[in-house]
Amino acid sequence: MAHWMRGLNVLAGIGTAGLIYAAAVEPRLFRLRHYCVPVLPPGAQPLRILHISDIHLTRKRHYARRWISQLAEVNPDLVINTGDNLAENALDELLETLQPLLKVPGFFCLGSNDFYAARMRNPLRYVVRGSSAGDALPAHPDLPVDELITALTAHGWRWGDNRSAQLTIKGTRIHLFGVGDAHINRDSPEAMATERSSRSTTQATDDREQIAAGSTSGEIKLGITHSPYTRVLDTFVDNNSDLVMAGHTHGGQIRIPGYGAPVTNCDLARNQARGLFTYRGMPVEVSAGLGFSPYAPVRFACRPEASLVELVSR
Repeated sequence: MAHWMRGLNVLAGIGTAGLIYAAAVEPRLFRLRHYCVPVLPPGAQPLRILHISDIHLTRKRHYARRWISQLAEVNPDLVINTGDNLAENALDELLETLQPLLKVPGFFCLGSNDFYAARMRNPLRYVVRGSSAGDALPAHPDLPVDELITALTAHGWRWGDNRSAQLTIKGTRIHLFGVGDAHINRDSPEAMATERSSRSTTQATDDREQIAAGSTSGEIKLGITHSPYTRVLDTFVDNNSDLVMAGHTHGGQIRIPGYGAPVTNCDLARNQARGLFTYRGMPVEVSAGLGFSPYAPVRFACRPEASLVELVSR
C-alpha cells in the first residue's frame, strides 16, 4: 500500500508541476519561427514577412504586449495579421502594442474574436464533439470591430476580409487577397445568408467567389485567411496562390509529446496544425498564435509564436 501511495503522490506531483508550467511558464515563452519560401521571380530581392495571429489580448497581458512591440526590431518589409486580436475590449492596448509595426505596410483579416468577446466554454467539447464543432454566436458583435478596422486602415494597413490589394515592395508587385473567418459560418449557403442578414455589415465571413472574381495578376500572390479550412485553401489553390498564411488553430494549444495536436479546430489534419507545409502543391504557413482564451489560459508543448517568413527567388 505504501508503494502505491508513493506512486500516486509522484503522479500527483508531476501533474501539478505540468499544470503550473502550462499556466505560468510556457505562455510567456514566446518565440519567433523562421521560414524560407522560394516563390519570388528570379533576381528579385528577398522579402521579409512578419506574421502575427491570435493575440487574444486582454488588458492584463503586459508581458505579451512587450514582446509583440519588440517584433519591429526584425525589420519586416510587410506585416500580415490573421486575426483574433482581442479577447475583451482592449482596443487601446492593442493599438499601443502594434504601434511600432503600424509603420510597416500591412494586410489583415479578422477572426471571430475580433467581433465577439471570449466566453466560458468547456474545452473538452473540442475533443468530444470534434474539432470543427460549431459555436453559438450572439446576433451582433460585442467588440469594437469597426473601430479596430478604422484604426488599422488609418495607419495604411489594408483590410483583407473578402478583399484584395496590390503592393509593390522592393520592386516586387504583390497581390494579396483574403477571406473572412470561415469558422463563423460553416452551414449551407442559405443558412449563411440568413446569418449575414442578422449581423453587422462589417462582418465578412468567407466569400470565396468574391475573392476568385477579384483575383488579378501579380508577380506573386499571397492568400490570407484566419481559419485554414480546406474549402478556403482549395480556393487559393484554384487562384494560383504562391503562399497562404493563416492562424486560428493555436497549433493545438496543448500538444501531446510524440503525438502532436489532438485537434486543429478546423478540418485540417492534425499534422497541419502549425508550421509550413504543402497543400495540393501550394505552400501554407499556419501560425500557432500568440495567445489563448482567458478561460483556457494554458499552453503545453506549443509555445506562443510569431513567424518571420522570408520570400526568396525560385
